[in-house]
Amino acid sequence: MVSSKDVARYAGVSQSTVSRVLNEPSKVNSENVLKVQEAMRALNYRPNSVARSLVSNRTRTIALISGPLHNPFFVETTTSIVNYAESKGYRTMVFFEHTDENKPIYDAVLSERVDGILLSSIFREDPVFDDLQALDIPVVMYNRRHNKGGNFVEINNIESGRLAANHLLELGHERLAVVSGPNYTSTFHGRKQGFLDEYKRITGMDLTLDLIKETNTTEAAVHQAVLDIMSSRKPPTAIFAATDAIAIFAMDKLQQIGYSIPDDVSICGMDNVSLANHRSFQLTSIGQKGPKNLGLISAEHLIELMEKPANEDVQITLEPALYDRKTTKPRLL
Repeated sequence: MVSSKDVARYAGVSQSTVSRVLNEPSKVNSENVLKVQEAMRALNYRPNSVARSLVSNRTRTIALISGPLHNPFFVETTTSIVNYAESKGYRTMVFFEHTDENKPIYDAVLSERVDGILLSSIFREDPVFDDLQALDIPVVMYNRRHNKGGNFVEINNIESGRLAANHLLELGHERLAVVSGPNYTSTFHGRKQGFLDEYKRITGMDLTLDLIKETNTTEAAVHQAVLDIMSSRKPPTAIFAATDAIAIFAMDKLQQIGYSIPDDVSICGMDNVSLANHRSFQLTSIGQKGPKNLGLISAEHLIELMEKPANEDVQITLEPALYDRKTTKPRLL
């Protein structure tokens, strides 16, 4: 079996240089990196990752705890995170939220040896926050955040809700509804609060409770929320869906029961996922500015913290923008 000594001898460098190329290539000059890489290819050398982690005390592994896969936002961010981590020489262990109870997932993650954790499944007052903060590895939250702070990358959820309400009211819609997710998450709490605050600021009234629906974000739950809303004595002419996934589920149900979008009901989503720009429906949505999604930005900061520990928390709140497409239109009088 080829050893690191063999690689060092072939490349004409020390064994410690080979070790640094494997574990911290940024600290080795490019000429020696190329020599070692060429030697590894020539000798068909495969480093033992377990042995490397024991020597360096690093596994070059990241744990990602993502939100549910029925939301395309989490599909996109997971893909970005895994691809970016791989480009930096890290592998990613991915765990997905399935229920409102995340403890089994956290137990599984905390039992693994990883160099850092990314998570988008934390609740505003999640008790696991203190356990995560006590770890001697970096932890970065994205999309959602905890009330106590920590490292996080988020969009301004309150301002996002305000933008949605303002957009629909400016189009002349007076009867609005909001379909959201669990209030114990920072995303849905902020988006709904911003929407309701802006509605009251502009109209001077509170949105009636029968037009405010909190769901678990699954397709079945959103469909039921739509049925409840549209059976109101005075159904809405516009709906703010607190994610694009909720918006897509809502549009599907509305069309199934005979409504036309946006002629009968305007819909504004949130997250501005790639699917929102699909030509078949062109969903109006709220999202952050710029080409990078929250997952990619958080992965960049996590790896930077793993390689260059910082004394200050990473706390990034990105401002939202309205992407006005074809699922909202002025209300016909």
